[in-house]
Amino acid sequence: MGLAIQTRMVDANGLTFEVDMCGHGDRLAICLHGFPELSFAWRHQLPLLARYGYRAWAPNLRGYGRSSRPTSVADYAMPHLLADVAGLIDQSGATSVLLIGHDWGGAVAWQFALQNLRPVNRLVVMNIPHPVRFFEGLRTWRQACRSWYIAAFQIPWIPELLLGSHHAALVEGIFSETVTAPEYFPASVVRIYRDAAARPGALTAMLNYYRALWRHWPTATQLDVLREPLDIPTLLIWGEDDIALGKELTTQTDQLARQLVLRYLPGVSHWVQQEAPDTVNTLLEAWLSERPVPLVGQHGRLTF
Repeated sequence: MGLAIQTRMVDANGLTFEVDMCGHGDRLAICLHGFPELSFAWRHQLPLLARYGYRAWAPNLRGYGRSSRPTSVADYAMPHLLADVAGLIDQSGATSVLLIGHDWGGAVAWQFALQNLRPVNRLVVMNIPHPVRFFEGLRTWRQACRSWYIAAFQIPWIPELLLGSHHAALVEGIFSETVTAPEYFPASVVRIYRDAAARPGALTAMLNYYRALWRHWPTATQLDVLREPLDIPTLLIWGEDDIALGKELTTQTDQLARQLVLRYLPGVSHWVQQEAPDTVNTLLEAWLSERPVPLVGQHGRLTF
């Protein structure tokens, strides 16, 4: 397999996953998408990872795309999401793992690395804070207001009806109302997400991530376990114009991840790897090559 992205079905953890793949070799880079995205969100990064010698996989998470779609809320609790990643890694037969996640995929990536369910050599997270900082932030009025949709998604059926009407038109709105560079989200791109969300049962599955989170809120004891500092190379990339997650949630992350490199992207929204692919890829290249990772100024200007 060269630098072209191919899609294959992979059986793991008792489910079947639709996986975009690029590259080959014993080193696996597994990229986890968020809501309401797909593996397609990593289209700009998979060829880069392949060029750096990784076998890059971007699965559609459970419930998304053509991946298996369990039906109960409990099926989307974090332990099942972590087991999916472990199963995919096992199926790959890889000798080393680079774990990359954005949004919900980033939440899974953080917890997977922190719980050391399989050896992870490197971790990249985009626009989702360390789980300890996230749940601490939700205790503040500012972040609680930003995260209002988590509570709204607990209502049965109404969110599906609203998001799914007119062929998931509101899914387009989630992007169009929050991006800062709409040229990266033309109708042809957003249509892919709308088509996927409009599949029977898809929106319920996607929303069940939030419903399972609400029902299985971590206890203080569980959060204390996650405070144990992570000791692998970690890159946190953060688009500063994220309307759902405040930049302040990234503070003190260096106390929770000992080998942290944190880079902010001014003027970039939550959808960072799609909205600023060249900048994100430049940061990834430097970090993977163990070169100094540049700082990012206004208009994507890089400084070392």
